[in-house]
Amino acid sequence: MTQSIPARTEEERARVAKIQQMTPDKNAPMAVFLASDAARDVTGQVFGTRMNEIYLFSSPRPVRSLHRADGWTPEAIAEHALPALQSSFMPLDRSGDLFSWDPL
Repeated sequence: MTQSIPARTEEERARVAKIQQMTPDKNAPMAVFLASDAARDVTGQVFGTRMNEIYLFSSPRPVRSLHRADGWTPEAIAEHALPALQSSFMPLDRSGDLFSWDPL
């Protein structure tokens, strides 16, 4: 999956190389914890891991709503819903845009 990350400069290539070190074994402790009795009071939270870092994200909240009395079809979604919602889409930032430090 990381092979598709654009890396045009030497700095970007070095950053991607560090990202490629984030293997599934870095996620496993969080997954095992969340499946354990120790996490019984954890619910509705969004966590992320990045190398040896753990993040708690703000929960998604509705930002826009559309209603169609007769329901939605894939075609109606493409024709009406998508254009109406698109301006409210969350930007797809790259990790380098969000984090000012390399994975720890």
